[in-house]
Amino acid sequence: MNKITLNSLNTTLRLDKLLVELLTSYDYSRSYIQKLIKEECISVNDQIITNNNFLVKPNSEIVINIKDPILDPNLVKNKDIDLDIIYQDDDLLVINKQNNITVHPSLNNTNNTIVNALLASDVELSSINGELRPGIVHRIDKQTTGLLIVAKNDKTHKLLSEMFKNHQIYKEYLAIVTGVIKPNKGLIDAPIGRSQTDRKKMSVTAKNSKQAITTFEVVERFFKNTLVKCQIQTGRTHQIRVHFNYINHPVLNDLVYGKKHQEFTDFGQYLHAYKLKFTHPITKKEIELISPLPKEFDDKIKELRGENND
Repeated sequence: MNKITLNSLNTTLRLDKLLVELLTSYDYSRSYIQKLIKEECISVNDQIITNNNFLVKPNSEIVINIKDPILDPNLVKNKDIDLDIIYQDDDLLVINKQNNITVHPSLNNTNNTIVNALLASDVELSSINGELRPGIVHRIDKQTTGLLIVAKNDKTHKLLSEMFKNHQIYKEYLAIVTGVIKPNKGLIDAPIGRSQTDRKKMSVTAKNSKQAITTFEVVERFFKNTLVKCQIQTGRTHQIRVHFNYINHPVLNDLVYGKKHQEFTDFGQYLHAYKLKFTHPITKKEIELISPLPKEFDDKIKELRGENND
């Protein structure tokens, strides 16, 4: 049985709607969540709730016990997925995540994830996030490449989670965005929440949203695109993609937030988590890691430079 513990938003919402908001990364449908409620799998502040319309107040604790056999023992370990481990010690490791792979299993994808590859490697993993997310401290989108920290034990996991919460882990991304950005530097301060028109997407909205701040610096300008270096001061779902779409410079090749007239390729959005800097939570050693650009990303930059010379 997999157990998920969540904290409610700063607003009162009915239980099923709230869980759709909170469980974005699990790919759970509203009907599936309602099924869990009916089967007495969900409690709020230690009280089992069986009514979808139950209003959850701010600062409530929600516990979900999922009975689904989502993790088939025959599917858990996937040795066919290559793990590019660029740093490892007794307490944590850092992976250079490839394109087109999700971080952890969901109802729609139970065996082709980074977690399945980690389990196949037999590396020790923290257990705080349950069976579905062993070792996973933070996420990177399926089509985003780059650096991902994994905790090997619960003590390290807790400390890393606090460091992320307190913005003590420096993360830097490289992105190719559409259009030419004129200012050399910028700050995007716009709240992000679930889209009111498409529940699978996030958007800048005042309703049920959280503060989101992204800073960026232009690295290179091309004929119709811009290479930017960006840092997120908050960790909202799809934050960089949503924010650049908000300022009318969506990430190039973004199938979800990109401009409809773009010619999309299978590579996905040109967004790469290329730098990490943090103090090791156990040894207190200063760690700085840089991930080289994927070949497709590097080739695209060369292609865009060629357009500048045409």
